[in-house]
Amino acid sequence: MLERIDALGESIEADAEAADTLGRLTADVAKSLLGTGIVRAGLPENLGGYEFSPRQLIRTIERLSYHDAAAGWTMMALQMITGTTAAYLGAAAAAELFPDVASGDHALLSGHGTRPGRAVPVDGGYLVSGEWQFASGMALATHIHSAIQVEDTGEPRILAMPKSQVTLVDNWDVLGLRATSSIDYHCTDVYVPQTHTYRATTMDPANGGAIYRIGIVNMSAIVHSGWALGVGRRLLDELKLYASKKSGTFHAAVDTAQFHAEYATAEARLRAARAWVLQAWQENEETLAAGELLSTEQETLIRLVLNHTTWTVHDVGQTVHRWAATTAIRRGPIDRFLRDLATGTQHITSGPIVLQNCGKWLSGAQPEAHWEFLDLVD
Repeated sequence: MLERIDALGESIEADAEAADTLGRLTADVAKSLLGTGIVRAGLPENLGGYEFSPRQLIRTIERLSYHDAAAGWTMMALQMITGTTAAYLGAAAAAELFPDVASGDHALLSGHGTRPGRAVPVDGGYLVSGEWQFASGMALATHIHSAIQVEDTGEPRILAMPKSQVTLVDNWDVLGLRATSSIDYHCTDVYVPQTHTYRATTMDPANGGAIYRIGIVNMSAIVHSGWALGVGRRLLDELKLYASKKSGTFHAAVDTAQFHAEYATAEARLRAARAWVLQAWQENEETLAAGELLSTEQETLIRLVLNHTTWTVHDVGQTVHRWAATTAIRRGPIDRFLRDLATGTQHITSGPIVLQNCGKWLSGAQPEAHWEFLDLVD
């Protein structure tokens, strides 16, 4: 998989500016990336997917994000949402949406998993209404993934339905991650069969193996960690390239001891963050392989590792911005990756509330609590 991604590296980077303008990946790049099987990497093996381990998924998204942050974000969203949908929906929905994964005949899902819409129970399913945002990868999707809350019971569920059943809102006008087509969408009183929904907090997959026993939020943390690491690595490599060109010129700041010290510090922080990501997920894989569920401590560390990695890479980006001088503000890879990083850090999974909740559990303030989505619940 990594070799397939690298083989497309030049074409991905050559189309990055055009994609930034379009608001989505170019058709050629999108087709080529889907052809690598990158979405299949997140799909259950019994349905024809590759069912990568967490560390394999991290390295896959890391590598693609190194070539282009927006392409990495788009594919990580499609991969994670499509994969979890295949894992948690039952046989009837899986047969309809994933008839022949090995040959590429399967749904691609995009959508939003927080701020649920309303689901009114009716015979055989629900009438769904709602407004959702940030549907990354929507330009490539065939189906919608959305959070809903069942009226009266308050149960949180997630649905899958054809994209044709919602109204798309072309409003993705942002500074960074412009090429991800992360648009809004809405619908009113659309019938969704109960078979095409699943309990949002489930850790009991209908398809696939151990990885899907961690639940959808922890699955999201896997790919977001890989994305941050890929972006951080690329930015430091771009700064190194910039320094090699500027070194020896008049008043070159990159020839100072201060630059060398700050570059070394950024390098150390990025490598340490990556090591912790891989260590944490190795331990999680061992727990899952033993047939156990993750402990509250492990789930806490998943969220803390992601938060730490995201904001470590943010700090790396600030170092690159400072030392790349005016090159950091002109159109080019450094400018684009910095804009994409600034937008990516705003994702809810790396927000301050999640960090505070991690601290509550780790410090002993809520020792009996457990995680539900991004909340710590007694």
